[in-house]
Amino acid sequence: MAKITYVSFEGTATTVEVPVGATVMEGARDNGISGIAADCGGACACSTCHVYVDQQWIGKLPAKDEMETDMLDFAFEPDEQLSRLTCRLKVTAELDGLVVRLPEKQI
Repeated sequence: MAKITYVSFEGTATTVEVPVGATVMEGARDNGISGIAADCGGACACSTCHVYVDQQWIGKLPAKDEMETDMLDFAFEPDEQLSRLTCRLKVTAELDGLVVRLPEKQI
């Protein structure tokens, strides 16, 4: 398990344990984190699981692939450096402590 902290747009932080091998999106969905809609169920076919990764974690995550980069074009106010789709972030032991911030809305 890895502890992942989801910070709402309003600033409320919720930390949950997510199984290694799951995605950060599944961790949000399975723990009732509001603000991550995940309309496509994790198929990287929408941008409704968009988050801003905390700056200290940017270099610790795998690089974005072309599919994720393309889908982020549809996200609400994407940030070239900080924006990620949580369906593309597999939880590993090394991600214990990851902090992600939710956008104002998902589109």
